[in-house]
Amino acid sequence: MKKSSLVQKFEEYKKKFHEISKSIIQPNILSNQKKYKILLKKYLQLQKIVFLYERYNKKLSLLQEANFILKNDSDIELKELAYQEKNKILENLSSIEKESYDYFLFLSKEKITEDHRNVIIELRSGTGGDEACLFVEDILRMYTMYFKKSGWKYKIIHAQKGGIKGYKEIILDVNGNGKEGIYGNLKFESGVHRVQRIPKTESQGRVHTSAITVAVFPQVEDIEVNINLSDIKKDTFRSSGAGGQHVNKTESAVRLTHIPSKITVECQEERSQHKNFEKAINVLRARIYKIEKEKKLKKISIKRKSLVSTGDRSVKIRTYNYPKNRITDHRIHKSIYDLIGFMNGNIQEMINFLKFFEKKII
Repeated sequence: MKKSSLVQKFEEYKKKFHEISKSIIQPNILSNQKKYKILLKKYLQLQKIVFLYERYNKKLSLLQEANFILKNDSDIELKELAYQEKNKILENLSSIEKESYDYFLFLSKEKITEDHRNVIIELRSGTGGDEACLFVEDILRMYTMYFKKSGWKYKIIHAQKGGIKGYKEIILDVNGNGKEGIYGNLKFESGVHRVQRIPKTESQGRVHTSAITVAVFPQVEDIEVNINLSDIKKDTFRSSGAGGQHVNKTESAVRLTHIPSKITVECQEERSQHKNFEKAINVLRARIYKIEKEKKLKKISIKRKSLVSTGDRSVKIRTYNYPKNRITDHRIHKSIYDLIGFMNGNIQEMINFLKFFEKKII
């Protein structure tokens, strides 16, 4: 990194530090412990950079003084002292630069690591019509059984039934209840999941190929993704899901459209419109955050020559072949011959292979 780039980086972090310094003393932040802790952590991290920058600038000033003496003073002894001082200053500057680079690297890694976060999962039917809707239901069951084995809880945020059975779309909120590794395990599931099997409706015994898409979003705080409410179009409608007589009598379901990004989110699982709005906002925030994160990860994946961590939902990541009792992950060319066990939630083995592969290519 050139010195000009280093100074530019210092200035960027210094500006962020002053912004957080102003925000952290606001009453709405002080009264919200969750937001306050997030900001305090960032404040302390950036404070270290500001201190490094101050030390760096002091050393640069001393270096200028030493250079001035060496260039303009005629006193040989003074010039000798200035020369010795200059060498010490250059060593100090080099040390500060290395410390700064290391810390910048730490912050950049921390910024793209959300393995500990809870997640929002979206399952959508793709090609294959009713068979794809049935496969969404199968994958939903697979994940919920995996959550149970892992000790995680989940709630359905939104569900749209298929034409005959299954789901066209279903969105889940997955919470680890303090356990780590939720997003760290599930982030590998984003992409196209393809199934090859004989549908129940197939009379001639032919194998059909269908596909669904899975999207996994790390849950984020509102302090991390600030959504302007004026950019959101809100529509309400009567829920079509389960919930008794109340559901169809009131417009408790909520549809939010984020105008700048054209992202639309629906939530109708709660009886309260207010609760549905809160859940929909959380999904919207997670989607916007993921879009920005995917842009960064795609750049990284080009260097890694791998799609393991891009989260690209257009990429075919896995095939579930029922006739051959085989699950194949195409990113790492790994096959497991235990389809029944896999569909019963025993997916950790595949996830562990993906984790190993990701670490190997970083």
